Amino acid sequence: MNHSERMKCEALKDRITTAEAAATLIRSGMTLGTSGFTPTGYPKAVPAALAARFQKEKGCCINLYTGASVGKGLDGALAEAGAINRRMPYQTNTTVRKKLNQRDIRYSDIHLSHFAQEVRYGFYGKVDVALVEALEITEEGHIVPTTSVGASPVFISQAETVIVEINTRKPLSLKGMHDIYQPQDPPHRQPIPLVNPEDRIGTTAIPCDPTKIKAIVFTDLDDDPISFTPADEDSQQIARHLISFFQQEVMAGRLPEQLLPLQSGVGSVANAVLKGMSDSPFKNLVFYSEVIQDNVLDLLDNGTFRFASGTSFTLSPDGFDRLYANMEKYRNQIMLRPMEISNNPEIIRRIGSIAMNTAIEADIFGNVNSTHIMGRRMMNGIGGSGDFARAGYLSIFATPSMAKGGAISAIVPMVSHVDHTEHDVKVIVTEQGLADLRGLSPWERAESVIENCAHPDYRPALRDYLAAGMKEPGHTAQLMHEALSWHQRFEETGTMKP
Repeated sequence: MNHSERMKCEALKDRITTAEAAATLIRSGMTLGTSGFTPTGYPKAVPAALAARFQKEKGCCINLYTGASVGKGLDGALAEAGAINRRMPYQTNTTVRKKLNQRDIRYSDIHLSHFAQEVRYGFYGKVDVALVEALEITEEGHIVPTTSVGASPVFISQAETVIVEINTRKPLSLKGMHDIYQPQDPPHRQPIPLVNPEDRIGTTAIPCDPTKIKAIVFTDLDDDPISFTPADEDSQQIARHLISFFQQEVMAGRLPEQLLPLQSGVGSVANAVLKGMSDSPFKNLVFYSEVIQDNVLDLLDNGTFRFASGTSFTLSPDGFDRLYANMEKYRNQIMLRPMEISNNPEIIRRIGSIAMNTAIEADIFGNVNSTHIMGRRMMNGIGGSGDFARAGYLSIFATPSMAKGGAISAIVPMVSHVDHTEHDVKVIVTEQGLADLRGLSPWERAESVIENCAHPDYRPALRDYLAAGMKEPGHTAQLMHEALSWHQRFEETGTMKP
């Protein structure tokens, strides 16, 4: 293989080695920080070699830090080998989820905008090794990322040792789509000079001291394939409610005709909302979020979006083929940034982001649970939803009104776990309707959520709960002895229904 096209730093050519040899630099007890944000742009060969070694060397484990979720060949393989002691800041892997809910893995669920800077602050100890996937290493020894940026810049800056996987499967045409910027830390931090989402404020490669690069491994491996569930009728109806709400906000003068920069979480509901924008009257919009999904390409192609900023391409195989075939077009329309910038509250507040995220459940007073099933079992993590909800111009949470064939109501008297408090939630929307909570008292919020968002099967019980609570003194009509009775009933009987 001719490495010169991708390995341009002459002083590092003697560092090219095998995945197995590179993996020996990672020892039990170390903290490993890797590239990857969603199952894209993560290292593959070295983790496989490390997992195979740890399978034989029983009792070995590491702390694994990433940008967000990654492919199963990284945290999944290491979890199956029993090799993860601590995991941060977000995950979606089935094996990892099982082990952290069994308390075999110590999991810290962290706001993504907090994570990178808190690594620099030293809150979580030192990063021993940074392991990142790259398009190329430049003449200066700097690292050009592939299809995600995530937390790679902070891991590279903080780690004592850097291992680079140069993936020749990822086309060099991606080079130039990245905008790498790291803020200084207090007391030296300056304002981030990003005023418009289209602004370029950094470099196209991640700065790296080349003496820290101890191993370079060439690979030709695909990311895990990503697929999206087609939008169902409930999700499409949620999208229609939101588009109608946006139109009303424009008519009221609270939003401009081109709205404000949109943010969207990942999943079927989020995809349906984005897809619904294609049929809306809104055009020439800006997308400022974490992930660039297939529907974002659709919206760029049809003129609904003019520009999209994120930290990763979270695309299906067909989506990646489409991206790579049209790079000259997309190069001027898409930018990938570190998650410390894509999720930065300073920028989100400045540009007036419209934050659209999903909920597992919401209570009648406006609190949202986006991470835990029945208050105990972690699903994935808070991710970046809190970053956008707390700092956004509008914070919207969407969920179907029921789950498990109607056995679970997503609208409950009190959420079993709080990720987003009533202070940060402006709008709740289900297929039933939309509750605008701005400026409402607790009992007004409850009335709006019950009548607009709850499924008709559960409305009478919610009305009874609120009526009983209103008979008690206090600001919020909450009944402590009944607040979580719906969850208890589900665990005892298999349904929340009386």
